[in-house]
Amino acid sequence: MTTRQHRTARTATTTRAPVTRRTARLLAATAVLGGLLAGTAAPALAAAPGPAALRTAAPAAAPATVSVTGTGRASAAPDLAILSVGVEAARKTAKEAMAAQSASAEALLGVLRKRGIADRDIRTDSLSLSPVYTQSADGESKVTGYQAGQSFSVKIRDLDSTGQVIGAVNDAIGDAGRINGVVFDVADPSALRTKAREAAFQDAYDKASQHARLSGHRLGRLVSLSEGDSVRPGSGAVPPMAADEPGVPLAPGEIEEQVTVSAVFELL
Repeated sequence: MTTRQHRTARTATTTRAPVTRRTARLLAATAVLGGLLAGTAAPALAAAPGPAALRTAAPAAAPATVSVTGTGRASAAPDLAILSVGVEAARKTAKEAMAAQSASAEALLGVLRKRGIADRDIRTDSLSLSPVYTQSADGESKVTGYQAGQSFSVKIRDLDSTGQVIGAVNDAIGDAGRINGVVFDVADPSALRTKAREAAFQDAYDKASQHARLSGHRLGRLVSLSEGDSVRPGSGAVPPMAADEPGVPLAPGEIEEQVTVSAVFELL
């Protein structure tokens, strides 16, 4: 090898050495930077929620429901008559009016007891005493007397004797008597109300089942149930009557109980 060739070889060796050291430094720096980037990204990746977490956070959909109202009725023959009866008396003084009213009331109570009405079935509803006014020619009102009155509520448990009791009362107290009316009822309405309640619930259930079928659902569990006040459609007092005969004909008919319920069912 000549002297020139030795120089060229040394120059090439000297030139490659710095390049190799720079490359090593660049590789080391890249590795460090890569580690930093990897360390920074790891927490972010760990904090990101997965699909399962997103599904858990979503609120559950409320089930579909149907609200219905059911009405049930039950009827039975009455076994009780409630007679509203009273006496009145008008006299010059308050004392005389009260005495006359008391005498008529005693006669009334005596007739009721003779007809087999127990004392527990006779109740005083009202007792009154009021002045009677007369207007003079000059327009001035003046007390000219007093009117006393007393009314009773009488339960007649022998329904067939109701007309005879009214006739006997009218005969005993005459013009002092006041027959205000008669109401027919059942002594124990609980059995009648139970039947009406069962019919009301069945009506509500049938309506809910139909709504479920029409909407393409199945009827689910009962969510809530409430009952309204029971009523007696058409019940009331027989209007006042004049009883000139010993027995007064009456038509008791039937007693009807009506119950209403409101229900909410789930739809599946």
